[in-house]
Amino acid sequence: MLAEITEEKVREAMELIKRGFDEKKLRARLGKNWELIAEIARARIKAKDKFSRDDLWMDLEGLRYATHEVVAKYRAERLKEFGVRSIADVSCGIGIQLIFYAMKVEKAYGIDIDPLKIEFARRNAEKYGVEIEFINADSLAPETVEKIDAEVIFSDPARPPEMPERRLEDLLPSPLEIYNAYKAKTDAFIFDLPPQMRRERVPWKGEFEYVDLHGHLNRLTFYTEPLAKAERSAVILPAGVRLESDPNLEKVVEWTEKPGQYLYEIPQAVDYADLLNELFHILNGNAKMLLREKRRVLATGDEPIKSPYLKRTYSVVAVLPFHPVRINDLLRREGFGRATLKMSVPQEEYWRIRRKIEAGLKGDRRAFVFKVGEKAVIAEAL
Repeated sequence: MLAEITEEKVREAMELIKRGFDEKKLRARLGKNWELIAEIARARIKAKDKFSRDDLWMDLEGLRYATHEVVAKYRAERLKEFGVRSIADVSCGIGIQLIFYAMKVEKAYGIDIDPLKIEFARRNAEKYGVEIEFINADSLAPETVEKIDAEVIFSDPARPPEMPERRLEDLLPSPLEIYNAYKAKTDAFIFDLPPQMRRERVPWKGEFEYVDLHGHLNRLTFYTEPLAKAERSAVILPAGVRLESDPNLEKVVEWTEKPGQYLYEIPQAVDYADLLNELFHILNGNAKMLLREKRRVLATGDEPIKSPYLKRTYSVVAVLPFHPVRINDLLRREGFGRATLKMSVPQEEYWRIRRKIEAGLKGDRRAFVFKVGEKAVIAEAL
């Protein structure tokens, strides 16, 4: 089916979609295979911030699971440090991570059971100018395993719909099955895992690397022992800085309930990797922990610390009881025109509170409103 779809047809579909054409009009203009053409076009439009190219081949599912190009480049560079000469991606999807690995090795294999994904990946490899041996097959089948001669096995398995707790056996293909199928060939594995997965659920020794991209937790990459650098690590991208666990460091993390003159927003990856102590050693400031929530981790202090290891630093404008009307009064007096709420509340509650806080605001300043206990901390980004 994909053989009949041209680049020109996808480009045409992108323009039609941007102009607001509905499905009936798309069917009439695009003709045969219009649904797949339109989906490829929609995926390209949606992917504009994920890849440096705008001509990649993918469907919406492939885009969803594809590795962001910034992350793919970082992981490929890390692999190069170990002098790896060959790698196999046993659930390669549309091939983005594998393509960047292939740039750093002599031999690369891409396996996927979905023939459409393999064709997408093959076309994408051509776009990037790399050679990969693609195999359309079940990666767990003995005859497939027999064909693979690679030093490292990589797998980014599909995640099922959200479950009460993430488990290896629920991923597709399961890392447990991948490991058992290929362990006679190598002991060097790389698995993409759900960041929420508890580390004790992973039965192998190795490194848990939490990747933060543009201020959000993006990936958990597990490296088995031959490829591990530390027990736990956090990487902040695109800054490219990295923290590693060090059990020998003195414990320096202290807590306070009172905000200082500045707030320091800590990347989720650092928190998930339990590297707060390592972070505080690097910051070299008199910072103390103030708040630790699932989506938000704050430290505070009286110095304007700016660091690539921090998501953002704020100057505290005021601390007052959390009441939307009182917050609104202060923001109007201080000349703020916008307010961003940085708190964990249900979506419907968020917009109700935000409307009250932003009512009648005029001005160019942007306030960030944090909720710490029963207090509102009004801050401005440095």
